[in-house]
This record gives sequence, structure tokens and C-alpha cells, in this order.
Amino acid sequence: MNIVVLIGRLTRDPDLRFIPTTGMAVAKFTLAVDRGLYGQRKQEAEAKGEPTADFINITAFGKTAETCANYLAKGRQCAIHGRITTGSYTTQTGEKRFTTDVIADRVEFIGPKDQSLANQGNAIQPDSSFFNDFPDEDNDIFEPVDDDDIPF
Repeated sequence: MNIVVLIGRLTRDPDLRFIPTTGMAVAKFTLAVDRGLYGQRKQEAEAKGEPTADFINITAFGKTAETCANYLAKGRQCAIHGRITTGSYTTQTGEKRFTTDVIADRVEFIGPKDQSLANQGNAIQPDSSFFNDFPDEDNDIFEPVDDDDIPF
């Protein structure tokens, strides 16, 4: 089974291109994913100059690629659901290089759209009138269910 789920921040704006023969959109970007080091372990890694995040190449196709290019930007947080692909190529000097990428089947935008809001710590609060439609006591809205009515 080849399933990958990642949450991270874009290190650069997505690069959108189109396949000449088919016209299909292809977006490529890099996601910085935190390794989960905390406290002293993170401080030690930073002091030694060791990375505390992995930088993962992401490729999206079709409508997903176009949406990524239109709505994602450097620093924006997103979640990726996809699969790992590996490959190789030979450089002009004859050196063989190996690649590992994630093909994104699904991309979810998380975190604030505007990074300035995230940096200020302002959270969007719902309008207080939203809660006026709910009864104060939930005794009126729930009814007990007989065990014989449950199908499993």
C-alpha cells in the first residue's frame, strides 16, 4: 500500500506548467514538513546545524494543479494526500541521480489564507448570533433510541 499524508508549509510558490501534447496542468512545489522534534532535542539539532524539517517535492496534476497554483503561495500551510513515486535520470556529465516525489491526489488548504493574520495570532471568531438559534437545554432535541431499532 502506497499512501502518504503530509502537513507542512510551502517553501516557494507552486510552479505551474502544461504538458504540450495533452494540455494537462502540472504543478510542482516543495513542502517543508516538521520532523516533530521538541524541546531539548530540537535545540540540540538546531545548535548542530542539523535540519528539523524534511523538504518534500510535491507534484499535482489537472484541476488540483491549477487550484494549487491559484491559491497556494510560499509559507502557506496545506495537507497533502497522495503516493510516493521514485525515479532516476542521468545528468549531462553521466552521473545517475535518483528522485523521490509525492504525487498529490488531494490537497487541502489549512491555516489562514493571509499569513499576516497567522503572525498576529488573530483567530476568526464566529458571529455570536449564530448560537442564538440553538436551545439552551439539549433535552428537547434528543430522543432515546431503542436497541431494537439499531441495525447492527
